[in-house]
Parts: sequence; C-alpha cells; structure tokens
Amino acid sequence: MQATKLPNADGIENLTVKTARPYIILTLLAIAWLSVRPLIKDRSLGSADNPIRIMLTPSTDAQAIIKNGEVLAEYIAQRTGLAIRVSVPNSYVPVVEALGTDRADMAIMNTFSYLLANDKYGAHAVMRVVRRNGELNYRGEIITRFDSGIDSLRQLHGRTMAYVDPSSTSGYIYPKELLKSLGIQPSEEMFANGHNQVVLKVYQGSIDAGAVFYSPPDTQTGEVLDARCKIALQHPDVYKVVKVIALTQPIPNDPVVFRKEFPQDFQTKIVNALLEFQKTQQGKESLMTIASIEGFVPASDSEYSDVRKLVSKYGVNLEKALKKKK
Repeated sequence: MQATKLPNADGIENLTVKTARPYIILTLLAIAWLSVRPLIKDRSLGSADNPIRIMLTPSTDAQAIIKNGEVLAEYIAQRTGLAIRVSVPNSYVPVVEALGTDRADMAIMNTFSYLLANDKYGAHAVMRVVRRNGELNYRGEIITRFDSGIDSLRQLHGRTMAYVDPSSTSGYIYPKELLKSLGIQPSEEMFANGHNQVVLKVYQGSIDAGAVFYSPPDTQTGEVLDARCKIALQHPDVYKVVKVIALTQPIPNDPVVFRKEFPQDFQTKIVNALLEFQKTQQGKESLMTIASIEGFVPASDSEYSDVRKLVSKYGVNLEKALKKKK
C-alpha cells in the first residue's frame, strides 16, 4: 500500500496564509471603514449636518417664538424626513441677507423685507399668512374726530393730515394713493412716526385726520382691533371720539418665502407639511404664538406687484426703511 504524502510544514503555512488572506483583507477594510466613518458627514441639504434653515418673524418675545418654532420644526421633520432648524433674528435685515447668502432657506417675513429680498436675491413667495377670521389681506384706514365736521374723504381737501411714516403701507403708501386718486390735497401733511401717535394726534384734535392700520372687529367678542385700540387703555373713550371714514384697497398679508434655487421637491414637501400643521390643535396654538396667524394659503410673487409699484412710485428706500424699523 502506497503511503499518503503529507504536505510539509511550509506547505501547510502557505495554504493557511492563502486561505486566510481574504478574511484578513476584509477585516482590515472593516476596521478602516469604522475608523473613517465618523469623520465622513452627510452634508446634503436636509441632513442633520446641513438642516433646512427657517427664520421666523422677528419679535420681542423671541423665546416663546423659538419654543413654538421647534414644535413646527419637529412636525415638518416628521412629515418630510428633512432635518429642520429654526431661528428668530432681532430684525428683518438679517433675514433678507441670510436668504441672499444661503444662510436661510425659508422665512416668514413682512412685505417690505420680502420686496427687498426678491429684488436683491431672487427670493420668492410661495404662501402668505392667514390672520384672524381667515383674513388674507389688511387695509389702511382714514380716521377723524366725530366733531370734526368731516364725513367723507373729499372733505379732507385743504385740511391737515397725519401719516405714520414714509415706509408704512397701511399708514402712508395706500392711504396717500387713495387720496391722490380722488384729487384730494391736504393743506398740510406730516409723519407722526407711529400708529398710536397718529391716533393720539387725531384724538387730541391737533390734526384733522390721520392714516393708520385697519383690522376688522373680533367676530365673536366684537372687540375693536384697528389702530384706535393702541391708545384705548389710556383713553377709553377713543371709540366715541375718533371715527373711521374710509378704508384703503386690500394689502396682501405677509409672505412665506424661499430662497432662490431652493429645491422644488423639498419646497413642495415643506409647504404640504405646513398646510397639514395648521389643521392640528397644536399647530393652531403654535402659529398664533409665532406670528399671530391662523395658517397659510398658497401665493405667488404676482400678488405683491401692486405693493411693489406703489413703493416704487413713492420712492421708498426698502433697505433704509428696514434698518430704521430695527
């Protein structure tokens, strides 16, 4: 019987090395991947390391807005799978600049700041806010004293008139356009630098009439919500002394804005999530705290064309006006 030839020691060693080599390589690759993986971050938009950045309406109560903004962010994240981060700047100027330098992807902002962001950086409106009782617009109003003898706009010709400031849509631009369209020229015009200051001057009789913001009374309580309420605490009889004689054309509510070149698919997801959020009880409470609104409706830049034309007509410097309002 022929004896079986056994491999020598060198053969056994070579066989072992050849067999083990693939496993050694895989093990080394796995170790290398586990070592490098923590250093490799997902920087794609909407990831944890590059979240969608939303700026909310500036307010003196920033902490309350941030708290409710986080509720909003969490809801959007759950519905879209996108990481969301919210912030509240101290004025509208940083919002405009952030939209132009990719430090903000979306914002709820006032009309003036939107017009500037659109003009300078191509930001675009996709929704506008809905205020109390489903209001999509607001207006300016012309006020005078009950005992002034003025009952119509035409009687303002040759009388004295107070406005809020040159950059106020409801307290100057729209009321001024209304008077001009009717050929009405007051004998004297001034800026009082505040809605409450205009109301106070009319209340005290130091000016014949004034232009301020209008908001309809609360549908449930009947509470008066126009600019006269600004001095009602100090002068409870203001509603018996000062009356409204005319309203301006509607002014579109504040827009919800996305930066230029923001991905359309992400925009659609976020818009849908916001429309769902406003239907929830938590959403209703959060939105009222964030911006005193009930929700949103789809909108487009064209809805702000009339405001843009009037701002241009009256020579308002948007950037200067926003810095002044800081």
